[in-house]
Amino acid sequence: MKLLIVESPAKAKTLEKYLGKDFKVISSYGHVRTLPSEIGAVDTDNNFKMKYQILDRAKDKVKILSENFKKADAIFLATDPDREGEAISWHVLEVMKDSKSLKQGVPVNRIVFHEITKNAVLKAISNPRGLDEHLIEAQKARQALDYLVGFTLSPVLWRKMPGSRSAGRVQSVALKLLCERENEIDKFIEKEYWSINSIFFNTKKETIDSQLIVYQGEKLEKFSIINEKKAQEVVRNVRDLDYSVSSIKKKEIRKNPTAPFITSTLIQEASRKLNFSAKKTMQIAQKLYEGIQIKGELTGLITYIRTDSVTVSQEALKEIIKYIKQVYGADYLPSAPIVYKSKVKNAQEAHEAIRPTGFEHAPDKLKSFLEDDQFKLYELIWKRTVASQMASARLESVSVEISSVDAKNIFKATGSTLIFDGFYKVYREGADSNEENEDENKIPKLSEGEMLKIQKITPNQHFTQPPPRYTEASLVKRMEELGIGRPSTYPIILSILVDREYAKIVQKRFFPEARGRLVDAFLNKFFHAYIDYDFTANLEDSLDEIASGEKDWKSVLSNFWVLFKATSDQVMEIKNADVANEVEALLLNYIFKSDGSKDLATLRQCPKCKDGQLGLKTGKFGAFIGCSNYPECNNKRALFGDETSDVPENNDKVIGVDSATQKEILLKKGPYGFYVEKEEGGKAKRASLPSSISPENVSLDLAISLLGLPKVLGQHPIIEQDIFVKIGRYGPYLECNKQFFALKYIDRVNISLEDAIRFIDEYKPKAPRASKASAAPKSKKTSPVKAKKRKTNN
Repeated sequence: MKLLIVESPAKAKTLEKYLGKDFKVISSYGHVRTLPSEIGAVDTDNNFKMKYQILDRAKDKVKILSENFKKADAIFLATDPDREGEAISWHVLEVMKDSKSLKQGVPVNRIVFHEITKNAVLKAISNPRGLDEHLIEAQKARQALDYLVGFTLSPVLWRKMPGSRSAGRVQSVALKLLCERENEIDKFIEKEYWSINSIFFNTKKETIDSQLIVYQGEKLEKFSIINEKKAQEVVRNVRDLDYSVSSIKKKEIRKNPTAPFITSTLIQEASRKLNFSAKKTMQIAQKLYEGIQIKGELTGLITYIRTDSVTVSQEALKEIIKYIKQVYGADYLPSAPIVYKSKVKNAQEAHEAIRPTGFEHAPDKLKSFLEDDQFKLYELIWKRTVASQMASARLESVSVEISSVDAKNIFKATGSTLIFDGFYKVYREGADSNEENEDENKIPKLSEGEMLKIQKITPNQHFTQPPPRYTEASLVKRMEELGIGRPSTYPIILSILVDREYAKIVQKRFFPEARGRLVDAFLNKFFHAYIDYDFTANLEDSLDEIASGEKDWKSVLSNFWVLFKATSDQVMEIKNADVANEVEALLLNYIFKSDGSKDLATLRQCPKCKDGQLGLKTGKFGAFIGCSNYPECNNKRALFGDETSDVPENNDKVIGVDSATQKEILLKKGPYGFYVEKEEGGKAKRASLPSSISPENVSLDLAISLLGLPKVLGQHPIIEQDIFVKIGRYGPYLECNKQFFALKYIDRVNISLEDAIRFIDEYKPKAPRASKASAAPKSKKTSPVKAKKRKTNN
């Protein structure tokens, strides 16, 4: 028996069909062992010896692998064609050797393929090689570095900046990018400016949109007109003048197609065009790579998805060119096939770009076999691949100047006309902002000297904008430009930033949380060298050089560890109060935000004792703002509502007064989170704030609604049971006949009886994730109405 090992079970089924009865294909389900989460897993005193352990989830799989290794006459390791895949093959082999499951003399071959097609797999079987020790060492070095940073830096963070989560080697650099951008936004000062726009029309009543660029002989700069008074003055002085076309300039512009997708560009474009997160994009792409059931056969539809190479095989190139010629005609082909060069440093050009595996699989032919999101992503990959080998689009750019008779006032109109659509016929790359979109303003046919009249002239107010916050797409793009991270790590890095509550995503943009800002400031002050962009990029280069055999992996680890450990030990000796002072100094603009009406000294004056100064402090639950006169003055407040802050009850926030009882309603924080409270019958009535609601967004109406729960709406007319509105940790829900129905949105707590009955009768419960406990008991599949009917029928 010939035994072939892959990573995923989906691949195993496909490959068994391709290879026939002589082969048995088994999945390792990814990694079978890893470094344990314990001190000493990487022994820095013993030449970085690494202590691995078999993953709990892999123990049963290891037994199956062992049984089959003992029976095999030949072993083929066919894990993914990258460093991670090489390391998985090595780990599987090492575990089998340790368990004495590998028979003496049995050949062990490593094979790689970049697409799951019969030809690619059979070709790989015919061209085996040994395991690449350099790739394995590069992966071991990366794993050791991440372990050493995490297990050394995280305890420092926990001790010196309570409330922090763990820290990572690359994630901390990504966080730095977010926080640097946020610092720029914090410091940004808005400036007003005006533009003068007009609409001219010719004798045919055709309109020309334009903007004033020269006023009374002076060229207008961005801030030449800075208020409405000046803008109106300009309008009065130019609107009644006679104008003619003084200049027409035309030129042809060629727009070239973009390269086929690599991992980073696929993540970026799926975010822009499909609104997919990086994680979602890679999950769908993985499924398309491993195979989709097409007419009863599992078929891999795209090539390997973790790649930084823009190369396309000659065989695929011929298929693309043939397809373009047949469908669009020879005019849509360039004079020669386009060869793309990777812009990514140390890109693995032996790999391929992400492309369809076969051009007989046009998207429309596969639509019935694909889920909606799968179809959207596959179509995106298909179109990008085809367009990459199409002729350039050609546009005619037109620039028209319209001058007053004395030539002292000039308006300018620009636009473009598409002459030949070329690759635009199939695909246009998305943009991260509207400013990046092409201007295709249509300008009618004009001639120099032609008289024009102003139809409308408008002064337009503008304000300078702060730099935009990063989206997933723009953050990945920036990381790639800096050489930080690699194709397999981008989605993981983005997810960790959110999972650790260092940042949140609102309307597709990253907003650093208070915890993230504090951690970033701490790292910038005390571990600046290790989150420096060049340092991180150079370390990535070193890992690439290990993979190519140019550097020794243990030397790279040693050079890093000696200085990093010394820095960590020094920081651990610094007093927490001194750490807080240093971090505060970096975050003054953030902690003490001003609207311009108060200076910093006033903002920092303690409102309670009057002579103390407010500053950053750390406590059991995290960072908070406290008075310098503590313990004589115990004034404290949260750090911008951060839920990790140590907020004592002496700073309760008054939300408002309940008009029915004339009692104050307070927002408080206890050991288990925020809650609202009011006095009722001489006792305090409380209601927890759901985790989905920010403390800053608690209105008086919402607080009253929460304090009114649980409440009975009335009885269900069929099952004759009360319907309750209740609230749990994750939000409001209905209870009826001992069954539970999630309302999801907080504003549904005021649902009417009629709407509640309809909601229950039509309720379709969503299956909860196995890894998360629900706030309310799990909903049963059967509605209470059907349950009652069954009882009646019996």
